[in-house]
Amino acid sequence: MSTALDGAHPDAAPPAVVKAADLLADAARTGTACPPVRDLFDDGGDLETAYAVQQLGVRRGLAAGRRIVGRKIGLTSVAVQRQLGVDRPDFGALFADMAVPDGGEVAAGRLLQPKVEAEVALVLGRDLPERECTVVDVLRAVDFALPALEIVDSRIAGWDISLVDTVADNASCGLYVLGATPVPLTAVDLRTVTMTMTRGGETVSEGSGAACLGSPLNAAVWLASALAERGDPLRAGDLVLTGALGPMVPAAPGDVFEAHISALGSVRVGFAQDASLLKAGGAL
Repeated sequence: MSTALDGAHPDAAPPAVVKAADLLADAARTGTACPPVRDLFDDGGDLETAYAVQQLGVRRGLAAGRRIVGRKIGLTSVAVQRQLGVDRPDFGALFADMAVPDGGEVAAGRLLQPKVEAEVALVLGRDLPERECTVVDVLRAVDFALPALEIVDSRIAGWDISLVDTVADNASCGLYVLGATPVPLTAVDLRTVTMTMTRGGETVSEGSGAACLGSPLNAAVWLASALAERGDPLRAGDLVLTGALGPMVPAAPGDVFEAHISALGSVRVGFAQDASLLKAGGAL
């Protein structure tokens, strides 16, 4: 995937933006969450400032050799917006090293405050360069859909986030898991799909395609238009996580999550036990 961020000097940004990116990077590196970065900006900052922090973090990732494979859309579910106290979608970058195999396990301590949500993933076969993207454009561009789990994470202590905080924090990206069977859009109506997610066999989240901005296709249209407007459009081969179909659920060591999305299939992930606690005989 090409990106408009390629070749940019990683730290070519105002000092407050650099400070915010430093705090978030240090939190991820040390495993200790940081205070809200909105406090670094006058009046809590604005959306463009937040995306400047995000873009700096992405540029640093690219400079370190990471590879972007697509984008995620966040805050598309009204339920999730209510959970986080925000009122609009956002987006973040997906890197190749965020992928977890279907049925795989997340190592203990890899994330700070993980939560899991079930989504529809789209993989593009064509570019989407238009600033006023339409559903028809998306339908023509999508190669296939997959069931997905997004494991969101926040580097902000206690998930005390505003829209500025989550956008700056790469839309609270953590990891993602994709199902294994591609489904063409001719075989599924994404608006009417239903989702059930279990943790240890117990249902913990339910939803539908309509909960994601009315349809995951609508979310993809929003993302394609927003990225094209910023000069960094979606490209053939990109992965798009279209947003939660229901409420996100906190994850703890030992948890196993499985989501089933009608017409798309299932996807599963586990969270490893904390080895240090097991050795000490402590309860999890």
